[in-house]
Amino acid sequence: MEQLITANVATNLYWFGRYLERIEATLLEIITASDKVIDTDKQAGVKLFKKLEMDIEYKDTKDFLNIAIFGNHDSNINNLMECARENAIISRADMYTEAFGSVIELSELIKRGSHLPQVDCSFLDEVLSLISAIWGKLTRRQKRDTSDYFIRLGKLVEKVDFHLRLERNKMFSLVVMEEIDKIVKILAPDAVFKPHDEKDSYEVILNSINAKINKIIVE
Repeated sequence: MEQLITANVATNLYWFGRYLERIEATLLEIITASDKVIDTDKQAGVKLFKKLEMDIEYKDTKDFLNIAIFGNHDSNINNLMECARENAIISRADMYTEAFGSVIELSELIKRGSHLPQVDCSFLDEVLSLISAIWGKLTRRQKRDTSDYFIRLGKLVEKVDFHLRLERNKMFSLVVMEEIDKIVKILAPDAVFKPHDEKDSYEVILNSINAKINKIIVE
């Protein structure tokens, strides 16, 4: 792991990982909620976005998909993708070339999707398939570089954050935290942090994660 990167590049790689994971996780939750809106609970979309600290209104399932994915709110997929794209461009020299090309392809796909009169399943499948391909390309190399760890770190941190926001089983987040700690140990061997258990609050766990990230990137 001889690769040396600046704090700015490390930060952008980390946030690229977070934004790409956020896009994927959000889309999967939206698809699940839309199925519930159709079959069992018309307010499922409202409940989902309430947990994400946002209020939305919609008439039916089609309207929900359009608003949930491209509406005027913080989880707008087009805006999230623009952030991921900028992070990727800044850290392009330290990102696997094939993965970077697919990121630009994903950005263009989502941009085109934002102009569709109606979001449909084929568009969602195409986006999720391309995201999966990007993750695959980012993990294809046998030898890990420092940049790979920062992207992986962003993905895992976002996974914990998103999971806790949705008030899911805290044990899952603690398992992911163990994986985060393994990466932290690689990037900052001398850092020592307090372990967590299920009694810790959402804020305590997230503050701990942020402290670890600051230790790695800032120091």
